[in-house]
Amino acid sequence: MKQRTYSSEGIILKRLNFQEADRILTIFSKRYGKVTLLAKGVRKLSSKKRGHLEIFSEIKFQAVASSGFDILTEAVTINNFNKLRLNLNRVTLAYYFCVVLNKIVKEDEKHDELFDLLSKSLKELETAKNLKTLRKDFIVELLIELGYWPGNKKMINHDIELEEVLERKLNSLRVGKKVLQ
Repeated sequence: MKQRTYSSEGIILKRLNFQEADRILTIFSKRYGKVTLLAKGVRKLSSKKRGHLEIFSEIKFQAVASSGFDILTEAVTINNFNKLRLNLNRVTLAYYFCVVLNKIVKEDEKHDELFDLLSKSLKELETAKNLKTLRKDFIVELLIELGYWPGNKKMINHDIELEEVLERKLNSLRVGKKVLQ
């Protein structure tokens, strides 16, 4: 249960511009699972939080609960994965990880293991040689951790299994496969 004000570490999964200077962020936090926060005034050039709120950046944040979206009050970057951002294939796979996690996890479901999996996968992505294997391992570990796949059974086609769990096709699946070939 979240208090009136709360803080945690988190990885930004998604961001959406809102009104003139605000942004809606979907963050997968270590303590609270997936949360959606409103970052007020963050699109202004004078905003101090602006540089900390990039997609798949790991941040330490504070927020205040409100009747609508909870409001982000503080944000500090822990790791922005600079090496990863230098390569288009790596950036594409990082986006893919974020999209999959965002679609498969419901709001306010706490999953410490999934936070660790995403953080570990993004760190490995900075130096990984075989991106296809990293992508497959991420999906397999995700499905096992959420209980959609038994850990002792071999998975033949991880993409099909993932789409069956999501009950719809992923838009980024085709792009992810094409870039990684």
